[in-house]
Amino acid sequence: MWCWLRSALRSLRRSPAALLAGGGRPRAAMERAVVRCVPSEPKLSLRFVLPDGSARHMQRDQAEPLGRALARIAANAAKGPAKAAKKSKKARAEGDPAGEAAAAPVVRLFSRDGEAVAEEVPNAAAWQDGAVLQIGEAQYRVERNPPALTELRLPRSLLAGFPVCPKVNAEFAAPQHCLFRWYLERRPSAGGETAGGDGPAWVEAAGSERVFTPSNALVGLRLKLRCTPGDGAQRYGPPREVESSGPVEAGPGACTFDSRHLYTKKVCGEGSIRAVSYNILADAYAQTEFSRTVLYPYCAPYALELDYRQNLLKKELAGYSADLICLQEVDKSVFADSLAPALDAFGLEGLFKIKEKQHEGLATFYRRDKFSLLSQHDIAFSEALLSDPLHKELCEKLAKYPLVQEKVLQRSSVLQVSVLQSATDPSRKICVANTHLYWHPKGGNIRLIQIAVALSHIKHIACDLYPSIPIIFCGDFNSIPSSGTYSFISSGSITEDHEDWVSNGEEQQCSMPLSHPFKLLSACGEPAYTNYVGGFHGCLDYIFIDKNALEVEQVIPLPSHEEVTTHQALPSVSHPSDHIALICDLKWK
Repeated sequence: MWCWLRSALRSLRRSPAALLAGGGRPRAAMERAVVRCVPSEPKLSLRFVLPDGSARHMQRDQAEPLGRALARIAANAAKGPAKAAKKSKKARAEGDPAGEAAAAPVVRLFSRDGEAVAEEVPNAAAWQDGAVLQIGEAQYRVERNPPALTELRLPRSLLAGFPVCPKVNAEFAAPQHCLFRWYLERRPSAGGETAGGDGPAWVEAAGSERVFTPSNALVGLRLKLRCTPGDGAQRYGPPREVESSGPVEAGPGACTFDSRHLYTKKVCGEGSIRAVSYNILADAYAQTEFSRTVLYPYCAPYALELDYRQNLLKKELAGYSADLICLQEVDKSVFADSLAPALDAFGLEGLFKIKEKQHEGLATFYRRDKFSLLSQHDIAFSEALLSDPLHKELCEKLAKYPLVQEKVLQRSSVLQVSVLQSATDPSRKICVANTHLYWHPKGGNIRLIQIAVALSHIKHIACDLYPSIPIIFCGDFNSIPSSGTYSFISSGSITEDHEDWVSNGEEQQCSMPLSHPFKLLSACGEPAYTNYVGGFHGCLDYIFIDKNALEVEQVIPLPSHEEVTTHQALPSVSHPSDHIALICDLKWK
């Protein structure tokens, strides 16, 4: 976790103006003694550079008395001169004092107010920020838990006109408090060499934001980022630099979402909520031979690659200025390494729920300055059906149909439920649900059981745990508007003789009446399609809202049919998924 280079420790001295004591008085520049002390860990670490230039890294028990740690530092400090003396046989033979074993220097620790810290004080309490460590004549300013970068990474693919969002992980710091400086690789001169010798020459770019969007003029150039970690309290740690692995490449030109961004340039007002639901096409499914040759043979192979699609996705999602984003088919690594860092830079906090035995799952993002997270209530349908008493009656009914029951229990589908509280009006809470139901065209009965479990679980949260809380239910329901699942959700009930109960053939049929108490409305209506591939197009995705508590302000128009079919179908070089995002602005009634 501590990737501090010896040279960084040696050279990173704070200026007298920057090195302030508690009262704000400037102090003389000193070397740094960096202490990392975390309550959950038994040991603290101490790093400093001795006057002879040798770096020291020590691990000490937090409960150990300070005196023992100081004695160990003294012994360490004496090692360097002692080793040098051993090499000088001549000095020892001539009786030169330098040839004798070096005496250990006096080592003391002083508090910020100049008092010597008692040797019986435990290490955890002794090593405070701003204290001074004295080793002989050398003095060190103690920096306890200073901001430190643990990871700094740029995306592998950079496209002109698309935001570059670095992945920043830090300890005792937060990305929003870090300082960012972007640099451009200087173009080679006419002779083919950069003006500066062997390595690339860098020129600082305009702007110092966390996100950088390269222009078309930068195509062919690499980028470099210098990040200085900060904690929001005017404390900064050592900077780190990272260079892009490749140059900026030309973007695809117009994308299907460009015209939609015209409606979403600004974040909604205080009483409104902009919600997005989007199946983003998991890389696990896009990068198979079957996908390339059968499902999406019309799509250029490079446009199916994850790095390329992530560029489009990040620009698309950031441009919607959403308050809530519910995503399906999110690869675990895509969430952690790409979407969460990118959307965090645009003010959105992310939550992830992986499918059972899968590499992809669901992600819900919410705008931090509008909402805070109160609780999470995620479930796997199969597990909840078997173990949660809420579903006992449904489970008993399903047991009469063992073939269907087996199918239901084999599925890995999950439900993500997050209860959010308004940042400006704590009395306003909302239950945000997100799911991706079973995909098979003949799986209507399976989807009915899954949605029954989902709505029963949501009822427990929105009626029992948080009475009368409104719900927003997003997802890829894999159900067209004429299906039993859609009818059940929107009407509140389904009869035992609905045709979807026998959708998987007579031998795998089941039938039972179902009901739920909610009054749900498809906020975006019933578009002609939300999924458009070579062999199928239809409406499978919805944002259902509690129509007793919420109403629709506006629905952001879907891309035109001409835009969708420019490259025959989806995905394409200008659209990153085989689905289309649903976007609507809602307001409290």
